[in-house]
Amino acid sequence: MKEFSFPARNDTSIHCCKWEPDGAPRAVIQIVHGIAEYAARYDELAKVFTDHGFVVVADDHMGHGGSISASIGQGCLVGGWKTMVSDTYRLLQMTREEYPNLPYIIYGHSMGSFMTRTLLYTYPEAGLTGAVISGTGWMPKPVLMAGRLVCKQQAGKHGWNGTSPTINKLMFGSYNKGFENPRTPVDWLSRDPEVVDRYVADPLCGFDASVGLSYEMLGGMLANEDRKNLALMPKDLPVLFVSGDKDPVGGNGKGVRQTYEAFRKIGMQDVRLRLYPDGRHEMHNELNRTELHADVLAFLDEILNK
Repeated sequence: MKEFSFPARNDTSIHCCKWEPDGAPRAVIQIVHGIAEYAARYDELAKVFTDHGFVVVADDHMGHGGSISASIGQGCLVGGWKTMVSDTYRLLQMTREEYPNLPYIIYGHSMGSFMTRTLLYTYPEAGLTGAVISGTGWMPKPVLMAGRLVCKQQAGKHGWNGTSPTINKLMFGSYNKGFENPRTPVDWLSRDPEVVDRYVADPLCGFDASVGLSYEMLGGMLANEDRKNLALMPKDLPVLFVSGDKDPVGGNGKGVRQTYEAFRKIGMQDVRLRLYPDGRHEMHNELNRTELHADVLAFLDEILNK
């Protein structure tokens, strides 16, 4: 894995990772990570892709991993939701300049899935060959709007860069309720205890998002569900949704199906859905992750061989 960075806002920089195959690459995959984690956590998945001839790149989003600075602390966001998405798009542009003739696929997980969905309609000219959307969801508009109202109220108490136990409980507090006798507060991530324990022990994971980041993410989710925005996506882009059917972020599959159906209703021509029985939030870190690997690789092979 190679590391590099590019300049960003507020005298900070966006830290990035790159994995390269041994031989000539056949395509590029850009991974967009979730909230309260960072790009290097995807090392195992990236190596699966490089073993099959893909170049893999990923950035640490603002306030995450190596993209934390004195002016932008852990879990903070400056400039709004689309600023964070534009940083991801900047990495896409930079990678495209390095590999101008290679097909380009984006793989977004969790918050990164919502960022990817925003990127698809904000930059329809990106020229993507395919998209894999992992661990996503769909929430009713009144719920998202109520959440943003709570964020505004909590900002008056804690500040936009502060954290709020109320917001953290509101957004993540119910995720473990569907599982019997959880060992940790994040058992909802995976059935693999080693994955969960590494996450708990990692100081770069599991932190509380700032009030501002929570507010902006809820706003991004609202925008993603707007039919006018959905209609801007390139209709011929192949999209694969993957999720565990016990993933609380996706409403145990319900929210993933809603997103899948919303894509179909606006005329997306090739949309696919794969729900994994008993799988939790991080399917790429689940006990049966090799099943996910096989499905994603088969999807990539198909769209690259068209």
